[in-house]
Amino acid sequence: MALLGQGAIAMWWDMAPEHRVEFEDWHTHEHFPERMGIPGFRRGSRWSAVDGGEGFFVMYELEAYETLVSPAYLARLNAPSPWSTRMMPHHRNMVRSQCRVLESRGGALSRYVLTLRLSPVEDASEALRSHFGRLAEQLSNRPGIAAGHLLQNQTPQLAMTTEQKIRGGPDPTADWIFLACGYDRAALEALLQDELCAEALKIAGAASGGVSGLYALSHANTAEDI
Repeated sequence: MALLGQGAIAMWWDMAPEHRVEFEDWHTHEHFPERMGIPGFRRGSRWSAVDGGEGFFVMYELEAYETLVSPAYLARLNAPSPWSTRMMPHHRNMVRSQCRVLESRGGALSRYVLTLRLSPVEDASEALRSHFGRLAEQLSNRPGIAAGHLLQNQTPQLAMTTEQKIRGGPDPTADWIFLACGYDRAALEALLQDELCAEALKIAGAASGGVSGLYALSHANTAEDI
């Protein structure tokens, strides 16, 4: 597996410009080290919108899906630090998916990541997974692109955590997530016009209404870095 484990947390949110400097300081120097200190957390990466907007994409790679319900992780979610408590309300338009890794090919980190949030139409899950498995393999060797990963949200049945309450309630989720990582922005933008265009996704078995975004790497940590 190119991703470091069988589980992942994929998140999107907006951060207003007046909070961005403190957010990146907190996220880099407190929050990532805190998360990487939890057994089962292998790597965290933060990406910012390439258009210079307020959007961020964050992913945590987990040794196993079961890390999501581990006592150590739940303890952190229910006892945020004072700095975390101050920053959490500024995470606007949060989408947070707790996932199993279905497919993963190539390197996990590159300069850019293209994220696609989508769902299969009824009875098309296996066909869509096969489609993305083939695409991920192709992308791992395509000029300008280095990897493809497919995640599926499977939210654990748990009580709302303190962090969720601070953010205002349960977080919306993305159903399936396809990630394409690469070093050439133009190659990823071309992918959106070709294999990941609306018509191609419909033929593959995806429902309409997919949401895409392009982000540039801002910071990453592995558990060994802490």
